[in-house]
Amino acid sequence: MIAANDFLEPAAAAGFDFYSGVPCSFLTPIINQVVGASGPDYVGAASEGEAVAIASGAWLAGRNTVVMCQNSGLGNAVNPLTSLNHPFRIPTLLIVTWRGGPGISDEPQHTVMGEITPKLLDLMQIPHRDFPQTVDDVADALAEAEARIKVTDLPFALIMHKGSVRDDGLEVPTPVRRARGTVDDMTEGGSLPTRFRILERFLGRVDGDTAVIATTGKCGRELFTLDDREQHLYQVGSMGGASAMGLGLAVNTLRKVVVLDGDGAALMKLGNLATIGHYAPENLVHIVLDNGIHDSTGGQPTVAPNVDFAGMAVAAGYPRSYRADSEEGFERAFAATLATPGPHFIHQEIAPGSMNGLGRPTVKPDEVARRFKQFVTGG
Repeated sequence: MIAANDFLEPAAAAGFDFYSGVPCSFLTPIINQVVGASGPDYVGAASEGEAVAIASGAWLAGRNTVVMCQNSGLGNAVNPLTSLNHPFRIPTLLIVTWRGGPGISDEPQHTVMGEITPKLLDLMQIPHRDFPQTVDDVADALAEAEARIKVTDLPFALIMHKGSVRDDGLEVPTPVRRARGTVDDMTEGGSLPTRFRILERFLGRVDGDTAVIATTGKCGRELFTLDDREQHLYQVGSMGGASAMGLGLAVNTLRKVVVLDGDGAALMKLGNLATIGHYAPENLVHIVLDNGIHDSTGGQPTVAPNVDFAGMAVAAGYPRSYRADSEEGFERAFAATLATPGPHFIHQEIAPGSMNGLGRPTVKPDEVARRFKQFVTGG
C-alpha cells in the first residue's frame, strides 16, 4: 500500500498534470488528492466516456492526462477509447480499478467485469500492468507507461487492486451553486435553413484564433467541404463526445473554443451539459444544430422535437443560451456570445438533409489532431 502522493508526485514529475474521471471507492485517496486545492488540475465527469473525451481535449491543449475510472465504467469508455483515441492517436494514462478481481468478494454487478477487465483492455489494444502497490514499484510503472505512450501515442492502463492506496481522509471542496442563467429567444418561425447555410454564416463570423470542434457525421464533413482550416477538428466516431472534448480544451487554453454539435449527439451525452455548466469555462461556445434526425444513418428521427435544449443548458449551469431558427437569428446569437463571458449555448434549428455529393475529410484523423494541437498551443 502507498500514499496518494507516492504516486501523484512522481507522476507530476513525469509530466502527467491533468486528471479526469468518475469516482470509485478504490480511487478515493487519489481523487481526493487531485480535487484538493494543492493537487493537479482535475475535471470530474458525469460518465467515463465523457472523462476520456475531456482528457482528449486537454491533450490537444498540450496537457499530459490521466483518466480514472472503475472497471465497470470501462464499458462506458469503450467507444471513445476505440473511436476517438485510436484514430486520432491521442494518448492518456488510464487508472482502472479492478472491482470483482481475483480473490475479491464483491457485489454481483462486478462479477463479469471482474473476470474480463484485462481481456477487455487487450481487445481494445490498450497495454496494461498492475497499479503500483509499493513505493519501489512506482518508478517502473510510470517509466513503462511513458515508454509505451511515446512509441504508440495511445492509452496505457494501470489496473488498481483493492487497497493499493492508503486513504488519508482529505477533505474536498463543496461545489458552489450559481444563479440560474437566462434564455434569449431569437426564433422567427419561418422556413428552416440548412446546416450548410448556417456553417457558411459561422465561417464568415468566426475569427482565425478560435478553435472549432465539429461533431461526428455530416456536420464535420460539411465544415471540411466548405473550408478546411487548421483551427478545425473534425471528430469521427465517439458520438456525443465533442462537447466534452471542447470542455477539456477550453479549461486549458485562453483561445475561444466553439463546439458544433448535433441533436442526436447532444442527447447521447446530456451529462456533458452539467459538467460544462459546473466548470463554466468563459471561452466556450456550444452550438447544437438540430435537424431532428440522425442524418448520417438515413434520417431516422431523434426525440429532439420534445427537448428544450436551450432551457436544459441554463438549468445545467450555462449563464446564457439562445434559441434560433433562421440564418439571421443565428448570426445575432453568435454575435452575442462574443460580447459576454460564457459558456454560451446556441440551439439552432435547421432543416433535415445535407448537400448533394457530400464527401469526407481527406486529412487523416491523426494529422488533423496534430495540426490542431499545434494551432492551439502555438507550435
